Amino acid sequence: MRKFYTAVVYHPKTVWIIFAVLFVACLVCYPFVGVDYDLTDYLPADTPSTEAIEVMEEEFGGGIPNGRVLVADVTVPEALEYKEQLKQVEGVMDVTWLDDAADLTQPLEFIDTETLETYYKDDCALFSVTIDDAESLTACDEIREIIGDDNSMSGNAVNTAVETESTMSEIPIISICGIAFALVVLALTTTSWIVPILILVGLGVAVLINMGSNIIFGDVSFVTSAAGSILQMAVSLDYSVFLLHRFEECRAKSDSPKEAMIDALCGSTSSILSSGLTTVIGFLALCFMQFKLGADLGLSLAKGILISLITVFIFVPVLFLSFLKLMDKTSHRPLLPSFKKFGRFVTRVMLPLCIVFAVLIVPSYLASNSNSFYYGSKDVYSENTIPGRDVERIDDIFGVSDTYVLMVPKDDLATQKELSDALHEVPQVTSILSYVDTVGSEIPEQYLDESDLSQLNSEHYTRMVLTVEADSEGPETFSLVGQIRDIAQDYYPDSYYLAGNGVSITDLKETVTSDMLMVNLLAIGAVFVVLLLTMRSISLPVILVLAIETAIWINLSLPYFLGNTVYYFVYLIISSIQLGATVDYAILMTNRYKEYRAGMGKRQAVITAVSSCTVSILTSGSVLTVMGFLMGWFSTNGMIAQLGIFLGVGGLASIFIVLFVLPGLLYVFDGVIRHTTLGLHFADSRKGDAVDEKDN
Repeated sequence: MRKFYTAVVYHPKTVWIIFAVLFVACLVCYPFVGVDYDLTDYLPADTPSTEAIEVMEEEFGGGIPNGRVLVADVTVPEALEYKEQLKQVEGVMDVTWLDDAADLTQPLEFIDTETLETYYKDDCALFSVTIDDAESLTACDEIREIIGDDNSMSGNAVNTAVETESTMSEIPIISICGIAFALVVLALTTTSWIVPILILVGLGVAVLINMGSNIIFGDVSFVTSAAGSILQMAVSLDYSVFLLHRFEECRAKSDSPKEAMIDALCGSTSSILSSGLTTVIGFLALCFMQFKLGADLGLSLAKGILISLITVFIFVPVLFLSFLKLMDKTSHRPLLPSFKKFGRFVTRVMLPLCIVFAVLIVPSYLASNSNSFYYGSKDVYSENTIPGRDVERIDDIFGVSDTYVLMVPKDDLATQKELSDALHEVPQVTSILSYVDTVGSEIPEQYLDESDLSQLNSEHYTRMVLTVEADSEGPETFSLVGQIRDIAQDYYPDSYYLAGNGVSITDLKETVTSDMLMVNLLAIGAVFVVLLLTMRSISLPVILVLAIETAIWINLSLPYFLGNTVYYFVYLIISSIQLGATVDYAILMTNRYKEYRAGMGKRQAVITAVSSCTVSILTSGSVLTVMGFLMGWFSTNGMIAQLGIFLGVGGLASIFIVLFVLPGLLYVFDGVIRHTTLGLHFADSRKGDAVDEKDN
């Protein structure tokens, strides 16, 4: 490695040119990285609802209704005029209203009440709209102009449009606030006024290269788009800090800054790489989820950490050396006091806290596995937002509603009629729009106009559009989807397709719940193996993983005790993210303890390790925590906000356990660590003399 680092340090122009080209190329590519806001797009290809959507797009050339538009204080003729205006909006593929389900030439009193009140109630018209996902933003804006602010709209397409606008406006604010906080923290923890800016410049280059290089994926999820850069910055900040501290130590011993940097790179590679690789592995574990959103986020974050590592080992050294004179001119005394008193305080409280820690392990684990969950994007916007208020108003007037599309072979009209009659018997089914319901089972399709048939019959299938009185998810919805599938199976064994928002979320629930155990075991197992190999110890990986996992369980148990509902995907990924992001702190504390323990007693080693690690842990940990809380406070998207809160609370929990509990665990298990770690030399606890573990 020394030859490589020598080439880097002594060829700064080459490094500058390479990274300038990468930076500009990724800056150009970044605007072309698409963002997908629909969670159901990440279901496995063989999921029944996914297959149903593909068949429907092939046969009918359209999608599932994904919007509800309410217009108040209108007559039937006025509602029909609104319908025509909505159909003219670019991106709107279909609009369904009362005239599609009933004959409006007859008085409203003669129309089935349940069907009537599905579309028209209290002088309010409710349209079911199908909007092209690619044009949801412009289409929803135009629909809002047509209906005005006094009316309401909801649905997946509306959520997508709102998420697009909110992400574009909120993420820059979160990033700016996070960068400002990082500057303050780095100013307090470094000894030069220019160093914080240099560290963030290096980190910013890595973040932008990662964001731009996401173009290789075509598009990324809104979770990756919103949280990816923030997580990369918060997690990889400490790599540059580690290198800086090592460079300052080496520079004090060398007359040549370049040689000092080479020594610093050689001396810090092992610790930075072990920290980075455990983080990468934690993120890569997400790629093994069946739910492809895990791979979307995991690959982007793992790639981002690898880019950060490459940047720290190649670009940041050249950056520091290029501005070395300015670093020296802007140097200042340390602004933070020594943490020796804090280290002594930790030794007084660590053993009682270890007892508390041991007591909390089991209940926090059990509580973390007992939460209530949202599996889709239900209630992603609160009642304090415009989308949340619109949903509440529509539900208050028309009740909760969803639309399912059932496709069956079209040849046997009699069987279709029997199926329709059976579906009408389901209490939650309020309306069915189908060939046999609209035209009748007695009239062959060759007697009808092609335009009238296009949305009902295709070459191979007929479709039934079911309006159901059910939420997008929940136990009742999951039961309803199962009931409809059972009925369809009775009449068309293994030859039907069922699609819809509630149907997709039912499949999503079954997919993500099966991922939980596998993802956690993979992440924990992989990190354990890396620690086992790098520390050459059996006991230390157990202690470190248990410490961070308990912090994760405490974090995830809080919603249970507070009675809050958790978005399952957030619950699923936060374990890997918190493990990957904060196990670095435990590694740093443990390595310092082993280093100092070689020459002093275990209590003094704890004091010295805590004193020397606290600044580094607080620097990285506080940035991760604050950026998490910023996401929680500023994001109007409930899923992103909850991810941020989990990051903030999880960061605090990990910092607390690493600073106050882990030292106690190292102290208590000092003897076990000595006898289960290869090549370890500990001093005698009483005399402080170096003793080879073979002699003990």
